[in-house]
Amino acid sequence: MKTASRSIAQYVLAILVFGGCIYGSPANAQDNTDSRIPRAIVNSLERNQIPLSAISISVTKIEPGKPGKHQGKAIFGWRESEPMNPASTMKVLTTLAGLDILGPQYRWRTKIFTDGVIRQGTLQGNLYLQGSGDPKLIPEEFSRLMKDLQALGIQKIDGNLFFDRSAYAPSVMEHDTIDGESLRAYNVPPDPLLYAFRTLSFQISKSRTADFIDISYTPTLSQLKVTNQMQLVDRSCDNWRSNIRFNLDPETKSSTDQAITAQFSGSFPNACKGVNFNVVALDPNTFLTQGFAAAWELAGGAWVKPPVGKDGAVPLAARLLLQFEGIPLADDVQDINKYSNNVMARQLLLTLALEKMGKPATTTNGELVIQSWLKQNGLLFNGLVIENGSGLSRNEAISTEQMNQLLLKARNLPVGEVFYNSLPIAGTDGTMRNRLMIQLRKFLHLKKKPEVRMKTGSLADVRAISGYVVSKSGKMYAVSSFINHPNAWKGLEAHDQLLSWLLDDGPEPKHAR
Repeated sequence: MKTASRSIAQYVLAILVFGGCIYGSPANAQDNTDSRIPRAIVNSLERNQIPLSAISISVTKIEPGKPGKHQGKAIFGWRESEPMNPASTMKVLTTLAGLDILGPQYRWRTKIFTDGVIRQGTLQGNLYLQGSGDPKLIPEEFSRLMKDLQALGIQKIDGNLFFDRSAYAPSVMEHDTIDGESLRAYNVPPDPLLYAFRTLSFQISKSRTADFIDISYTPTLSQLKVTNQMQLVDRSCDNWRSNIRFNLDPETKSSTDQAITAQFSGSFPNACKGVNFNVVALDPNTFLTQGFAAAWELAGGAWVKPPVGKDGAVPLAARLLLQFEGIPLADDVQDINKYSNNVMARQLLLTLALEKMGKPATTTNGELVIQSWLKQNGLLFNGLVIENGSGLSRNEAISTEQMNQLLLKARNLPVGEVFYNSLPIAGTDGTMRNRLMIQLRKFLHLKKKPEVRMKTGSLADVRAISGYVVSKSGKMYAVSSFINHPNAWKGLEAHDQLLSWLLDDGPEPKHAR
């Protein structure tokens, strides 16, 4: 089969070259599909040793109409109906379904119960935190939560912390990775009580006033100290991480003494203005306990003794102290798509399961909810595989044609603009911040600037894009393209060539030769 694919590709490349375009008849192309691949894209693929059998492209022109009445016309396709690994562009499906099913104003709720009483400003009893999977329970949100606690008349807490994670099935919280990098932030597993992505972010920089290294970190933990034994070296900032040695040592002497030391040694280039060193190195309970304790203290609260945190279901006799609501889903989706946050996408999939099928949430139930949503919207996606909804998977699969159907459907949904605005803007923000900057400059003279809103995806053997291009003449295209190949990491150039071609109205008849 591979030999046959190579033969077809060679035949197309060697014989059917006309006027800068390559003409072919891929088996999966639709009858009304214009099957021309711009020469610049083919040249890029050839130069980077990526065969045509490793790429899929689908371009759909979105015709303007009344809200809910936009029409799509497939104008270009190459292997577009072939299910492939989409990497993080799978978040297009998860976020669009999430927005439409839950609504942009949906908010996660974190409940706090107690088995004690409040006397003279002191809560005498334990706190029970029950999570529903808020993906952005960060220090700023914890600060609001602490103020809500204080508003109940609490200044001091005499008790411990218990964490109720019954919203999720235990299997979805297991720390399995596809690359063995368990300490990297992109691999954080879901958690109904996920705090600050369970990630310590150290900011490392050369001091402005002397030749030594400053290290700060976030979020604040109640019993973490930093030991800095690094040396400044006269070197460029390339590969700065490779020369840093990091170790996190618990110094537990008793059940209430949980001191932790973050040790840095090795060397740091003096050419670095500042870098972030992110690491997932603490178990969920320790991270949440010390994060909660520190946030309470930063808000002016006090503890009778440092709290111990452990798993525990909310007792039937416990009473609800407060119900804390996180930020709206629309804001969460911005982070998921613009910055390709994996664990946030995974928690959104689990939230669909939790809200529609009850707890404990599983990824299987989340997939069932999305499949039902697709069916209700007339979208039958053969070959679709959803493993976790984030694209951080070797098994997830969808076709570029199906992705474009989602992009067209989005333009006809009430949440369409919220979804559109969540996608990274080329040359401006998110994962597209540094892409197409030179190409976009040639349109600066136009009153209405063309625009690229594009979700990106990348794994070791995958590069993917899916989103919208508004061309120089104002035409809107939905475009998706996947490269699945060991050289996929070199495919960024070919994808940028595809987007540049659309910016310049490439598929319009006047450009045909």
